[in-house]
Amino acid sequence: MTAVNETHALGLRSWVASANAEHTDFPIQNLPFGVFRRRGSGERFRGGVAIGDQILDLAATVASGVLDGAAREAAIAASREQLNEFMAMGPSAWSALRLALSRILRDGAAERGRVEGCLVGQHAVEHALPAAIGDYTDFYIGIHHATAVGRLFRPDAPLLPNYKWVPIGYHGRSSSVVVSGEPIYRPLGQRKGLAEVPDFGPSERVDYELELGFLVGTGNPRGEGIPIENAESHLFGVALFNDWSARDIQPWEYQPLGPFLSKNFGSTLAPWVVTLEALAPFRSPYRRPAGDVDPLPYLDAAENSANGLIDIQLEVLLQTKKMAYSGLGPERLSRSSFVEAAYWTPAQLVAHHTIGGCNLAPGDLLGSGTLSGPAITQAGSLIERTFGGRDPISLPSDEKRTYLEDGDTVVFRAWCERNEARRIGFGECAGTVLAPKRI
Repeated sequence: MTAVNETHALGLRSWVASANAEHTDFPIQNLPFGVFRRRGSGERFRGGVAIGDQILDLAATVASGVLDGAAREAAIAASREQLNEFMAMGPSAWSALRLALSRILRDGAAERGRVEGCLVGQHAVEHALPAAIGDYTDFYIGIHHATAVGRLFRPDAPLLPNYKWVPIGYHGRSSSVVVSGEPIYRPLGQRKGLAEVPDFGPSERVDYELELGFLVGTGNPRGEGIPIENAESHLFGVALFNDWSARDIQPWEYQPLGPFLSKNFGSTLAPWVVTLEALAPFRSPYRRPAGDVDPLPYLDAAENSANGLIDIQLEVLLQTKKMAYSGLGPERLSRSSFVEAAYWTPAQLVAHHTIGGCNLAPGDLLGSGTLSGPAITQAGSLIERTFGGRDPISLPSDEKRTYLEDGDTVVFRAWCERNEARRIGFGECAGTVLAPKRI
């Protein structure tokens, strides 16, 4: 039995009793990585692994002496305040640590007595982002350049109407990526209606976007692309991701370079990163619809066609402030799946991102984009779910929503399940919309 098959065995059980519960997100077959500390302790954040309703403290595990060799070296790196050093070690180190942790956490492990004291209840912790995430922002403020390029595509109107109103930029900003549970403040910005002059104020159309975040493990030298055949070996794992949007700010500012203030006010990343190795039993073929063009050769590979996607089930839930006060739990708004929604695979994202020589780094985050299915009940955003705000959602609290109001909490959940494999989950990705801090 290979190490991967050993850690995925359907009948594998843990001495951590909660890890054996039928619907736990974190059975022993999962073992996702995150960063935590005891709530209110003031101690440093450190790496840990989720197992049932507990977290295995990796620093304490190293100190217990139960690990050696490559697994111990990997655990030392994974016990830091961020996982970047561990991510940079590559697949062999990730696999060695995951196998060693599986062995010491399973039923009958001789190390149980030395490891039990390394567990911390998930209810007693707070999380930080699992990794330091790189960022990139590109502006378009050179008016002569903008005019010249615009003239190539729009000879009669080289500058779009918003150019002189908004400092155009495309935003993929790491400074406003926050961990699940952190508030999201309603953004301020310019909005253009029918009037000649845009108005300014808080967004009235804050929306969520159901996404997956792929975190880069090993990077690549600048100038050297990553071939699709080994692109996935550069990905450490997957986490739920909410790339919040302001739908009334975005249409005015996004031309010609893309969104800026409508996207940079906040993005929420779940605290747990599920490794690609843990997801191996849930791989699915990648097939384009009949009649679609084939990908160019640098985006095409036999392994990508055979196993390029992952069968991940996704759902969105909403709880308003009134619902919470009334004791009503979150209401599910949609359910979709990565296989049904994705037109491109994770490997294709990496291959395309680097084909021009861009260098990725450990901890870089690649968002999937909104993951919606074909039905309205599979919509991954409110702009789809409410037909652009024209068809409000009715909630059990007798409230209606077209877009999010202050006090609304959005929760994403995801899981994988198949008959021949143990169900595993991703934890929650949650955020509450609050009023702007200042106007």
